[in-house]
Amino acid sequence: MLDKFIEKSKNLNLYSIVVLKNGEKIAEHHWAKEIRRNQYSATKSFTSTAIGMAIDEGLLKLQNKIMDYFENDIPGNLPKLQLQRLKKLTIEDLLMMAAGYKDPGLMAERKSLKNKNWIQFALSMPLYFDAKQQFTYTNCTAYLAGVILEKAAGCSLIDYLMPRLFKPLGIPRPDCEFCPQGHVFGASGLMLTANELAKFGQLYLQKGEYNGKQLISKDWVQQATKKQINTGYGPLDNRMGYGYFFWRGSHNSYRASGMNGQSAIVLEDKNAVIAINANEKNTQAIRDCMWENIYPEL
Repeated sequence: MLDKFIEKSKNLNLYSIVVLKNGEKIAEHHWAKEIRRNQYSATKSFTSTAIGMAIDEGLLKLQNKIMDYFENDIPGNLPKLQLQRLKKLTIEDLLMMAAGYKDPGLMAERKSLKNKNWIQFALSMPLYFDAKQQFTYTNCTAYLAGVILEKAAGCSLIDYLMPRLFKPLGIPRPDCEFCPQGHVFGASGLMLTANELAKFGQLYLQKGEYNGKQLISKDWVQQATKKQINTGYGPLDNRMGYGYFFWRGSHNSYRASGMNGQSAIVLEDKNAVIAINANEKNTQAIRDCMWENIYPEL
């Protein structure tokens, strides 16, 4: 079923594609050896999952104020309005990319930042809007959310997810990125194969259940993957709204999505999952080719 897609995508720099339907793998193709690759911002959806699990366990609440976890990290001499807005921010605001930032932060420039305290850097990034007023894509929110999870759970994000997510999915411990202070960088850097990414999508398609075990609550899956805020700009599949570190997309889909085409796309209407690893800047072209040449065959 991938012949047409392979032909039409020949000008796109793809590594792997895996297609699952009704819980079974029905197709896959690899343009390069399947290895663990950086899933970039698809990492955020794993951070979201950890937050959801911690809420299920009573460790966190969506409406918890983020400053409860960062009282000792507040930079000195913050403008009064910045401090007021920070004190109002909740975990949910972070998950929605609606903390009030106007500009992205902790993106590619993070490796060369003079300030090695990324928590203070994120807290000092200007908040131009009140919470939930503006969608602004940034790594600051997912990084802070991951640190909050680690503070609440008393262990690293990866250590937290190992028994709760990775081991039940049959995924060996993945490598990840760390900040200079030793926290897992919950916004990017998770290393997985396309088949491992597909398992994550299948978990969400099955409303948090995998191999007969409910790994995360159905309620969290519903809340995390529905539109929580308008996005309103960019390519077609980036204009359909955003959940809790999940993008909404065409055909009632949602996805974990990373730079250069990393995707776990959940197609509820087809009971299917499509996982892609790539090194392609035109990520919408990948999805357009998929919508035209794979989706109708499912």
